[in-house]
Amino acid sequence: MIASCFPTVLPVVRRGVARSLISPRLLLLFAALLCGLPLLPSAAAAPRVGAHSGYTRLVFDLPGNVTSRVTASGSSVRVQLSTTLKPEKGAVSAAGVKFYNVSGKTVTLTLAGNGNAARTKASVLPKSGSAAARLVIDVPVSSSVVAAPAVPRTSGAAVVRAAAVTVTRPRVVLDAGHGGVDPGMVSRWIQEKNVTLDVALRTRAELLKHGVDVVMVRTTDKDLGASKRADLDARSRLANNGTVSAYVSIHVNSGGTSAQGIETYYFGQPLGGSNTSRAVRENGGGSVGQELTRQAQNVAQNQLGDILRQAKLSFSRQLALKVQARLVQYTGAQNRGVQTDAFYVIRNPTTPAILTEIGFGSSPSEGPRLSTPAYREKIAQGLARAILDFLNTR
Repeated sequence: MIASCFPTVLPVVRRGVARSLISPRLLLLFAALLCGLPLLPSAAAAPRVGAHSGYTRLVFDLPGNVTSRVTASGSSVRVQLSTTLKPEKGAVSAAGVKFYNVSGKTVTLTLAGNGNAARTKASVLPKSGSAAARLVIDVPVSSSVVAAPAVPRTSGAAVVRAAAVTVTRPRVVLDAGHGGVDPGMVSRWIQEKNVTLDVALRTRAELLKHGVDVVMVRTTDKDLGASKRADLDARSRLANNGTVSAYVSIHVNSGGTSAQGIETYYFGQPLGGSNTSRAVRENGGGSVGQELTRQAQNVAQNQLGDILRQAKLSFSRQLALKVQARLVQYTGAQNRGVQTDAFYVIRNPTTPAILTEIGFGSSPSEGPRLSTPAYREKIAQGLARAILDFLNTR
């Protein structure tokens, strides 16, 4: 059919080229469609651009699952991929970004004055169903730009405007788990709410030294609501602010006497074969914890097809990996790995959000260590270093 079709269609195409302004390439493409030729797949290199509160997002479609590496230098951000994309370049009319250039395996962004190259994040979302693999790049933009008022133009006089002063400080939310009427886990050595608060305060002190703006969910022994649902809702709302770079919820684990080590979670369905009792406990325990966990699991299922939330989950995983690695490095504790679970407090990750269990208060070895200021300081130093790594801040 194709062989017999082209002799008929091509003369029409040639006449169309001569009589129209349409390019020969487009007319040949039209001929291919008429003849039923399959079109070869290619990755569209031009990005989709979205403006969000506190950042600009660029999404590039990819031909398949790839790996990526990000470097920042001056006003440029370069993402090196393991596959080649179609060459493409152009201007971008969005806050923080002026230009993009795709060449070979490299995607380069040229940032505007209010874009922050050092804090730009890139992540590859794998192919899922009918959705292609995507490269997602989030460019933080300054939310605090102070410019001098315009000087009225007068005849014959030069107009001088003061340069805009841009102040960009990364902001992190630290959530000391439990508090007030909710002590969390209790053992002969510790109460969870006291340990998490002390570690959060120590972590804040270290982050402030590096110029990070820290929002504390609590700084005293209190809860944030009359019910567990109200308390967790109030905590999670702090993770939904576009000006927040990361949300870290700090908890202490509980289990049998032999259980010990550190584990870190980002939001999602529990891994196959895992026990959801931990999420139920952190979500309030009992029937309340079971109901909030069920709701969170429904959210996790609904987010599977949401590009925006999938991108944030990908960044949450990056944060979780850094936190887990640093905590194990600084404490020498057993590495229980990074996992996903339906924790209610991090269920809406419009900000990279994680929950870390810094040890087992029920353990005869870890419980006593968690009760000491020296060990809590190690945890805080490791946690702060991981957050600084994530923020690309020294």
